Amino acid sequence: MYNRHQNTNAGLQKNFGTAVHLNDITLTLNNTAGSIKILRGISLDIDKGEAVAIIGPSGGGKSTMMMVIAGLERISSGIIRTAGVDLNNLNEDELACFRRDNIGIVFQDFHLIPTMTAHENVAVPLEFAGIENAGELAKEQLDAVGLVHRLTHYPSQLSGGEQQRVALARAYATQPKILLADEPTGNLDGKTGTAVMDLLFKLQTQTATTLILISHDPALAGRCDRIITLKDGQIVEAK
Repeated sequence: MYNRHQNTNAGLQKNFGTAVHLNDITLTLNNTAGSIKILRGISLDIDKGEAVAIIGPSGGGKSTMMMVIAGLERISSGIIRTAGVDLNNLNEDELACFRRDNIGIVFQDFHLIPTMTAHENVAVPLEFAGIENAGELAKEQLDAVGLVHRLTHYPSQLSGGEQQRVALARAYATQPKILLADEPTGNLDGKTGTAVMDLLFKLQTQTATTLILISHDPALAGRCDRIITLKDGQIVEAK
């Protein structure tokens, strides 16, 4: 399987160092009704290769924190470094390149391109990254998630579990340093969701990717190395 970062010890040991550094992060949104504080002084370090679950009530800031880590949302104050890069110093074009080279994202709603086959969906990030043999590498990724027989099928022809497996293959296609997963089993039944998460953790172990997982499922969160609880935009528990 293609490994962009040439991690010869993948699956054997975790990398050393910090993948994500948040120091006193705040995010305030202003509208006609006034200011709304979304994140209130978040400080957190996540090690390279670590799997961290983010839990807490809806509206507590979990998805916003994930967007901040990916550079999809600008912070109001604080220090943020993702994959060793200070995101405050990047413009929008630089942030897009940063995400292309470092971040994989899996959403609850799959977000596959409906007019593209499974194979084409997985090949897209490889082509954007200018990687040679994108088609062959995409095929290898689909084989890794057990869907090589679905290469020419469109999302509408796939089950929910199959669509999420395609989304996993796409997220891992460029071997990202950090994988962000926002309620990846939210639209799946229990059995299918378990199978998808078994696959996600298998891939995470094999590639030593840093995993940040948002979930409302205590059992799923318990499979991670650490659990961080957010409430009202603050970390209220870390274990």
